[in-house]
Amino acid sequence: MSDRRQRPRRRGQGELEGLVLSALREARGPVPAGWVQERLGGDLAYTTVVTILTRLLDKGAVTRERAGRSFAWTPVSDQAGLAARKMRKLLDGESDREAVLARFVTSLEPDDERLLRQLLGPLGPEGEA
Repeated sequence: MSDRRQRPRRRGQGELEGLVLSALREARGPVPAGWVQERLGGDLAYTTVVTILTRLLDKGAVTRERAGRSFAWTPVSDQAGLAARKMRKLLDGESDREAVLARFVTSLEPDDERLLRQLLGPLGPEGEA
């Protein structure tokens, strides 16, 4: 029998970003990275939290303002907003947007397709809302 300690499950970047955004949304205003680290239970290194916040800043999901010698962070959007930005970035990287969008819509589950059509609103005679 082996006496190896079980290593903690490694979380993916997207999962960590979601946790950090959730913590920021619980704040009552801009907060330092140390506050986020404590809110997440302290199992992440401070440098890891700062790296995640910086990535979120690059993605436009958070803003930061000077607070002494460091920064205070604020969420710009929620998890849905972050997912939408990722989808938009992928679409922007494609040359045939029409084909990508058509393929996306036809790959949706029927309930999701119905929801998307509701969100887009009724189309007029020339295909315009």
